[in-house]
Amino acid sequence: MTKNNIVAKITIAAFAIFALAAFLYNGDTKKPGAVADKSEDQLVRAHSFIYGPKKAPVTIVEFFDPACEACRAFHPVVKQILEKFPKSVRVVIRYTTFHKGSDEVVRILETARLQNIFKPVLENLLEKQPVWANHRAPDINKAWQAAADAGLDVARARKDMMNPEITAVLNQDMADVKAVGVRQTPTFFVNGKPLPSFGARQLYDLVRQEVEAARKSS
Repeated sequence: MTKNNIVAKITIAAFAIFALAAFLYNGDTKKPGAVADKSEDQLVRAHSFIYGPKKAPVTIVEFFDPACEACRAFHPVVKQILEKFPKSVRVVIRYTTFHKGSDEVVRILETARLQNIFKPVLENLLEKQPVWANHRAPDINKAWQAAADAGLDVARARKDMMNPEITAVLNQDMADVKAVGVRQTPTFFVNGKPLPSFGARQLYDLVRQEVEAARKSS
């Protein structure tokens, strides 16, 4: 696929989901307020799951709730950005458990990580999100089933899910959510910079700018 085709694909996807994601974003909000500038430590922790090269010059930090419809809508755009800049961009996932039941789904993801199947489990949880993620009455058993369908050993996962290390990940991420001032999901930072405004195109443009700056300085 040519460079122009890739850019066009990302642009089309960005505009296609923008209206939906912006609408859903309003539903995944705590209290209004600006995101504060915070240190790298509060954005990226050693335990955080990373897509892409660990030493990539451009880091997207996504504060993510597995039950968030806007996070689901943005997921294909994030993947397309990784495809566009495979050597230059990494994505760091930070858990933001704003919705009822999301804490248990994060535990599912972390047990999947222990089993080295984080990505397929995440993909299936997002694909099946409309089935399990009713915000008023989430059906977490269906989330477990989605994880099982992606290859999770559920019996082992249920034994591991209350592991103190997993609890520590949840507690640290939510402490950082509070410290940074994240009130909506998804919230993105690119090399520590918040988006100028919410949107898929804004995310792509900021990533592209940071990639170009990194290439010029190398």
